[in-house]
Amino acid sequence: MKALTDLTEREVLALAIASEEEDSRIYRSFADSLRAELPGSAGLFDAMADEERGHRDDLYAAYRARFGEHLPPLRREDVKGFSRRRAVWWQGLDAGRMRREAQAMEEQAAGFYERAAELTRDLGVRQLFVRLAEIERGHGRRAEALTAEQESGDAAAEEARAAHRLFVLRYVQPGLAGLIDGSVSTLAPLFAAAFATHNNWQTFLVGLAASIGAGISMGFTEALSDDGSITGRGSPWLRGLVCGVMTAVGGLGHTLPYLVPDSWSNAFAVATLLAALVVAVELLAISAIRTRYMDTPFWRAALQVVLGGVMVLIAGVAIGSA
Repeated sequence: MKALTDLTEREVLALAIASEEEDSRIYRSFADSLRAELPGSAGLFDAMADEERGHRDDLYAAYRARFGEHLPPLRREDVKGFSRRRAVWWQGLDAGRMRREAQAMEEQAAGFYERAAELTRDLGVRQLFVRLAEIERGHGRRAEALTAEQESGDAAAEEARAAHRLFVLRYVQPGLAGLIDGSVSTLAPLFAAAFATHNNWQTFLVGLAASIGAGISMGFTEALSDDGSITGRGSPWLRGLVCGVMTAVGGLGHTLPYLVPDSWSNAFAVATLLAALVVAVELLAISAIRTRYMDTPFWRAALQVVLGGVMVLIAGVAIGSA
């Protein structure tokens, strides 16, 4: 592996061409990942990719004029201390983070060329470094201008709406589905066990098992039902984790009151009253979330959720009392 200052002018020019090509591909990848949901931001990165490709063509024209057609097989990884791009480093970033990364890429490249110009003793190589630094600074200013343009006016509003929609699809929807399932489906086994045994500890164990089991089941169901490639709902395992955790939380909420020791006076009545109050809070929270993110009127959401919860609760009490 060579240091940058050990390279010939031909090799430095070849390295610059390869770097411009790689950065162009990265920007195009940014654009492709955003095109379906954020066409405005995708257009920004398409423009930046075209800029990088144009500078690559200019550098290659200068190279051909001086050194011919053949480019030495020189890469960033072949040069000690040269800025590198990880193969998958851009995956999973949002549009704002991508824009900041793009600006950082340009600043990093420009700063590197400037430092290298100070270190080299070869006048020709030094002049080439200075020229490359100026090119990268120009890229950075262009990236900043494009970012400012994208973050203002209608484009910003469009991006905000799309980002909100993705947040709902990837986090709120699976989390809400889990919370509803955990809060409602575990009511029947929990209260059936409570009224069948009148024993808080045994009831707690049943609720704990039901909550954890439902969390695992719902998590895998969400993860395996949609890989996100068509719907754009993001990582299936992240959605599954959100759904599974919220399912368990929903069930554990009204299970924890049964940790009231059986040795207390009226322990069963106290625990059951607390559990019923927690259920009411859970159902109201679900209704509020549906109103906030699903544009469902609160009274309608509350009626739907409370009706389902009461039906399951009555079923559990009836079975446990039989």
